[in-house]
Amino acid sequence: MAKKTTKKVRSAPRTRSKDAADRDAKTQAALKDLAGGIAKSALSGVEPTFDVPTRSSSNTNWNRKRGILQMGDAASTRQIFNLGQARKFMQSLRHAHGISRLIDQDKTTSLRGMFYTGLGDVHDVGGKKVGEKTFDDQTESDAILEDLEVTLGALREELHIFAKKRGAMVGNITIEDSGDTIDCRKMGSGGYAIPSICEPDRVKFGKCEADFVLHVEKDTVWQRFNEDRFWKTHNCILTEGSGQPPRGVRRLLHRLNKELGLPIICLLDCDPWGHYIYSVIKQGSISLAFESERLAIPDAKFLGIRSNDFERCNLSDSVQISLNDRDTARAKQIAAYPWFKDHKGWQKEIAKLLKNGFKLEVEALINIDISYVTETYVPERLAAEDWLD
Repeated sequence: MAKKTTKKVRSAPRTRSKDAADRDAKTQAALKDLAGGIAKSALSGVEPTFDVPTRSSSNTNWNRKRGILQMGDAASTRQIFNLGQARKFMQSLRHAHGISRLIDQDKTTSLRGMFYTGLGDVHDVGGKKVGEKTFDDQTESDAILEDLEVTLGALREELHIFAKKRGAMVGNITIEDSGDTIDCRKMGSGGYAIPSICEPDRVKFGKCEADFVLHVEKDTVWQRFNEDRFWKTHNCILTEGSGQPPRGVRRLLHRLNKELGLPIICLLDCDPWGHYIYSVIKQGSISLAFESERLAIPDAKFLGIRSNDFERCNLSDSVQISLNDRDTARAKQIAAYPWFKDHKGWQKEIAKLLKNGFKLEVEALINIDISYVTETYVPERLAAEDWLD
C-alpha cells in the first residue's frame, strides 16, 4: 500500500502597508548590521562583540520638559570569549536569526513561541546526550528578547513578537483590526480584546465620537462600567489593563491620546501599586524607557480612588486593607520619583495614604451601592475636574 502523504498548504499572504514594509526593512537592516559586525570581526581574527544598552534605573533619565523617562547612553559589551557572557551571546544570535525569519515570512509568534523556536537541539552521540538547550526557561528567553529590542532600537512588536492578550475596550469608536471593521459600541459584555500589537498598520481608527478615555485598573471594575453603559451615557471609551497594563494597552492609549486628541483619565486603586500603574502610563517605565515617546502619556490624569475618599464617601471600616512593610516602602519610593517629588498634590496624596495606614480598592465604593462608582463617584469627579496630573 502506498504511503499516504500530506500536502503542505501555504498560508495566504497578508497585505502589508507601506509603513509596515518600511519598518520591517529598517529592522532587517539593523539585524544585518549586527550579524555583519560579528562576521567581520570573526573573519579578521578579532573577538566578536556587540553592545547592549543598559536597562536600569541608573541609565534612565527623566526629561522634565517632555515629561517622560528616557534611556541614557550607558551600554555593556557582550563578548563571545567571556565565559560569563558566551551563553547570552549565543542566545542573542539565535533569537536574532529567528526574528529575521519571522520578518521574511511576514508572520508573528508569541513570546512562548520564540522560546521554543530558539531551543537548540540536544543530540544523542554514542548513547550520550551532547549539547545543551539554548534556554532553560521562558524567563531567560524573554530577557534576551528585551536585550535585542534595545540593541536594535525596535519594539518587540516590530520584531513580529506578541505577548498574551490582556485588556479590553468598549465605547464610541469604530476601528479596523487587520482588515476587519469592529464597532466598539456593539461588543457585548466582553468588549474588544486589545491585541498585543496595536501599530497603525494593524489597528486603524475609524469613526470616533468619544470625548475622552476612562481607563480602569481591573476587569472587575470595567465590567461594572460596561454593564451600566457608562461609556454611552458619558460619551467615552472605556478601557482596562488587567492590573499593570501590557504594552498593547499602553500603545493603544497613547495613540488615542496623540492621534485623536482624547484625554486619558485613570481610575485606579488607592495604593502604591495603583500609583505606580499611573506613573508608568504617564511617564513611561525603566525597562521601556527607550520607547517612551510611543508609550508614555504625559498629560494623563489620575481621577481616583483617593486617600481622602474614606472620610469623604463615608466608607465602612471593613473596606480598609492594611498597609504592610512592602507597601510602605514602595509608597515612599514612589513619593521620591522626580515627577512626584515636587508635585504638592501627589505629596499630599501619598502622605495621607501613609497616615491612614491602609489602602483602598476601587471596588470598595460598591460597599455604598452597586453602581455608586458609575452613577455618583466618577461623574462628580469628572464634572469638578477633580484629578491629579
